[in-house]
Amino acid sequence: MMNRNEILSALKQKPEVSVLIVGAGINGIGTFRDLALNGVDVLLVDRADFCSGASAASSHMAHGGIRYLENGEFRLVREAVQERNRMIQNAPHLVKPLPTTVPMFKVFSGLLNAPLKFLRWLDKPSERGSIVIKIGLMFYDAFTGKQRTVPRHQFKNRKDSLARWNKLNPKIINTATYYDGAILQPERLGLELILDAEADNPNARAINYLSLAGGSGNTLLLRDELTDSVYEVKPRLMINAAGPWIDFANRSLGLSTHFIGGTKGSHLVLEHPELRKAIGDNEFFFENKDGRIVLIFPLFDRVLVGTSDIEIENPDEASCTEEEIDYFIEMIVRVFPTIKVTRKNIVYRFSGVRPLAASNAKTTGQITRDHEIQVVGGDWTGLSFPVYSLVGGKWTSFRAFSEQVTNKALEFLGKPRQKDTRALPIGGGRGYPSTPEEIKRKVGGIAAWTGLPAERVQVLFERYGTRAEEIATFISRAQDMPLKSLPSYSRREIGFIAQYEKVIHLDDLLVRRSMLTMLGYLTSDSVDEICSALGESLNWEGKQKKEEAARLLKLLEEQHGVRL
Repeated sequence: MMNRNEILSALKQKPEVSVLIVGAGINGIGTFRDLALNGVDVLLVDRADFCSGASAASSHMAHGGIRYLENGEFRLVREAVQERNRMIQNAPHLVKPLPTTVPMFKVFSGLLNAPLKFLRWLDKPSERGSIVIKIGLMFYDAFTGKQRTVPRHQFKNRKDSLARWNKLNPKIINTATYYDGAILQPERLGLELILDAEADNPNARAINYLSLAGGSGNTLLLRDELTDSVYEVKPRLMINAAGPWIDFANRSLGLSTHFIGGTKGSHLVLEHPELRKAIGDNEFFFENKDGRIVLIFPLFDRVLVGTSDIEIENPDEASCTEEEIDYFIEMIVRVFPTIKVTRKNIVYRFSGVRPLAASNAKTTGQITRDHEIQVVGGDWTGLSFPVYSLVGGKWTSFRAFSEQVTNKALEFLGKPRQKDTRALPIGGGRGYPSTPEEIKRKVGGIAAWTGLPAERVQVLFERYGTRAEEIATFISRAQDMPLKSLPSYSRREIGFIAQYEKVIHLDDLLVRRSMLTMLGYLTSDSVDEICSALGESLNWEGKQKKEEAARLLKLLEEQHGVRL
């Protein structure tokens, strides 16, 4: 794998490339991997870090979107359910089956509204009762078909529900539990897709902090955000995967498009042992009184709460507002009325913009979550190559969307498809053991081979899946020390991430290649210690270490409400 300087040097010597992908969110990354596997020379760039835009603001769910049935989007739901199952199978170290419970407070509510919405005769959100949800879950189960990766749904009455969850609101009528998937570390999943692609194809290159600066004719200009150097690239095809920034990227090329009508979604991460114990291993997924779909999600030892759905024009202005925080706190009370949540429980907040298609829908909930390719080309553009803009899409269906884009690109390039990604393992999911006993044997084997304690290897395995073997081998080749402030991490582990995972800034490591920031584990001491370990691997001088720490602290305070 080439490092950043080697990629830039090679680009300067040979600017020609078959496909340039602008935007390294999950849609761009998925397409990059699929093209790479099919032998295409492809360059993936992003103005910031990989998965640092819309893809960093997900609800951590791999889900079929049961509520999309009401909009008549059966194809989308069927695709998403099947893709959810594939994610659980292909990335078992990062995507786990998630029991999802829906509390219901009414029986017949929504019985007429649902078909009216389906027929587009009703716009107003309304609460769905037990009968409507039961019908929806029957469809949902049916879409899984023979692909029985998760169990079918179950209904519980009030008595059984309260026996199972004793903090639940006693006013409920029923609960229903079905299964979706939990994406424990979405950004790491994206990174491992990139590393897989580059390992498979030496002509597939991904580089962060390289932005689209303009261009015309057969040439585009890319600016290095670290040095301000400008590089030329001459693609046969450009894929615009900039998510909510798609129209902005097209504008930099002189293309006037209006493909995106994004909505903002915000979330909170809470440190609240009582609430965490109350939900157990279940996500609670339900409608608030205003008809908005919201969630209470078990994220390791924390609780993730979300999400809003608010129209926004400039994605750079997305932030979690005080009004949204009030809304989230109040919605928890509806389901768990005796559990008190305050702002003191918040350890992290984040907000992002869904790259939804521009729409005339009267409510944000009616805007399709489906994906499509918008093609711009021809003499009028001033470009000698077409631009494919990837509109819509979501984490769950990234593979299917990437397959669609790759098929279109391969047809344009005159290349046959060589490989399929449906059953292709991702990163640390390759060779993943299928039972607890096999995991124990795998961990024991790595410990025996590397000389690391089995307890240490177990931590690495839970964090990185089968990539733990590679990381443990790296760690064992020199003297290592656990971090004093975070003993579950070590200096050699930080060194591996720095050397092999394309880290440029301190926040790349702490915000996207680990869960340390989101879970509220950072302290000022741990920031200093990790900055020291990372700086040692990346040859940072004292001044740069201070600048990186200051950059991180500013980002945490301004974007995530965290003060260390």
